[in-house]
Amino acid sequence: MTIEFKIPKSGMGITEGTILKWLKAEGDTFTKGEVIVEVETAKAVEELEAPFSGTVQKILLQEDEEAEVLTTIALLEET
Repeated sequence: MTIEFKIPKSGMGITEGTILKWLKAEGDTFTKGEVIVEVETAKAVEELEAPFSGTVQKILLQEDEEAEVLTTIALLEET
């Protein structure tokens, strides 16, 4: 099952984030709780963890790209 991985809403006034570094590439596997990507917001750098175990199917936003919260940044395949 393919799941949309989004920039989470992390606090009041946070409206966007910038992809700092992908720690997984397309085709890489990950386990639940493993950090997949680092995102910078106006207040902090957040490490976004995998909500389940699976595979990175497609990265939609590259490093240094900015997007609004709740934007899909990758497609993950749950295993």
